[in-house]
Amino acid sequence: MGKVLFDNGEHRCVAFTNLVPGGDGVQANQFLIIDSGKGALIDPGGDLLYMPLWLGISSHLPPSDLRWLFASHQDPDIIGAAGRWLANTPAQLVCSKLWGRFVPHNISSTQTHKLGDDRYVLLPDKGGFLPLGRSEIVALPAHFLHSVGNFSFFDPVSRILFSGDIGSSLLEGGQACQTISRFDTLIPLMEGFHRRYMASNRATKRWASMVRALNPAMIVPQHGHRIGSPAIAEFLSWLEQLECGVDLLDETHYQYPSRSYF
Repeated sequence: MGKVLFDNGEHRCVAFTNLVPGGDGVQANQFLIIDSGKGALIDPGGDLLYMPLWLGISSHLPPSDLRWLFASHQDPDIIGAAGRWLANTPAQLVCSKLWGRFVPHNISSTQTHKLGDDRYVLLPDKGGFLPLGRSEIVALPAHFLHSVGNFSFFDPVSRILFSGDIGSSLLEGGQACQTISRFDTLIPLMEGFHRRYMASNRATKRWASMVRALNPAMIVPQHGHRIGSPAIAEFLSWLEQLECGVDLLDETHYQYPSRSYF
């Protein structure tokens, strides 16, 4: 189970793209990185995905060898099952310092007293490096895209950028995800989402500039298709020019509503 995106014998990246059944929820991708027998799970999701993801990663790595749970941001489709992963694996959960006090809301009160502060790594705004086996994963600032405390995760070995919601294309649950090399085919699937959920062009432009300097081999978002070369360059150029979020607001968005009943 899972699509292997990279494997050199010591280091492997696996994507799980079809665990949300039918129309039960927003289609979401989860990612497992393994290096030298230690694993990191990126954006593991909520209860809807916990058991199928547990079974999926077990075919690549014993869950007892999970070192990290990476959370790009705080949404339930990112981290809703945090309590179950923390209770059943030795992994530490990595998220923005802004969300550290919110994570316990996803954890049963019967578990909270058993999970000390050593189970959480709270990232500063500038990000940082997290060791994994003989390699490391880089937490990259992605704030306000779309969360105020948001991170992308870069794997220098595979040169895959795990971008969270940035670059997401909206698919129905159960649709197959693909690696896309022509960016124009993605625009109808991502434009509306990015215009509403990304905070402003000021943020998208700076993130795109940072990512261009990395020269990633692939960008894999939390929703929808993977972005491969040469679509990456086209995507970053599009993102740099995108008007979104507060760029689009005017007085019509803040008016007393006309009377209607729901």
